[in-house]
Amino acid sequence: MAKFTSSTQTIPNVSDIPRHVAMIMDGNGRWAKKRFLPRVVGHKRGVETVRSMVKACISQGIEYLTLFAFSSENWRRPADEVSFLMNLFFTALQSEISKLNANGVCLHVVGDLQAFEPQLLALIHEGEALTANNTRLTLTIAANYGGRWDILQAANQLALAHPEKIGHYTEADLIPHLMMAYAPEPDLFIRTGGEQRISNFLLWQLAYSEFYFTDTLWPDFTESSLSEAIHSYQQRERRFGRTGDQVSDQKNDQTSSVAVLSAPTL
Repeated sequence: MAKFTSSTQTIPNVSDIPRHVAMIMDGNGRWAKKRFLPRVVGHKRGVETVRSMVKACISQGIEYLTLFAFSSENWRRPADEVSFLMNLFFTALQSEISKLNANGVCLHVVGDLQAFEPQLLALIHEGEALTANNTRLTLTIAANYGGRWDILQAANQLALAHPEKIGHYTEADLIPHLMMAYAPEPDLFIRTGGEQRISNFLLWQLAYSEFYFTDTLWPDFTESSLSEAIHSYQQRERRFGRTGDQVSDQKNDQTSSVAVLSAPTL
């Protein structure tokens, strides 16, 4: 497993294309309601958008895509909708796993998976095993996931693994126990559907992510929409606690270094 450090401890490398994009896929139900259709139709249409976003991220050169599919709080929804979402998750995995593998996508599903039916759990493990060695894109589906739960389960694991260090834990000690320790922190967080909150998603990992909120409903979010979000990201100055002058000085130093390296040798 690759080792990634915390953005509060070190300054990550920054590029024009975000290495890791995390998304809350909001607005499926409202998309259907606007068309006088059942909410479940919106969820079905949302699966098609997931497919197009995977392709778009590969096209854009993004290495990690993380999607919030089902939160630990979504169990509060009507029972028939929850049941439909679970069945949709199962059928989508069934139809897409082989395609993901053929396209070099590595699949991870993170969250409290023990709440799922054994058949769904087995399919998740099968998909993760099949795609484990793929490197073109790492696709993470957060299902029955909550950011507070993630931090809590990591703290519990750490305490069990190293009881002798209680009272002296560091971020470096905790990070390997977080659900997404295999990925760098998201550079860009996108939420569709007009809401402007993170809804208990990746609370630890989003500490220094750039946020992008759009009124576009998830079923209407396209590769062009993703490009707009990336363009917005490219206008940001990512300081990680530093001043703007420090960031400018670092960029100038990097430009000077490239110029020296590329200069002809006489």
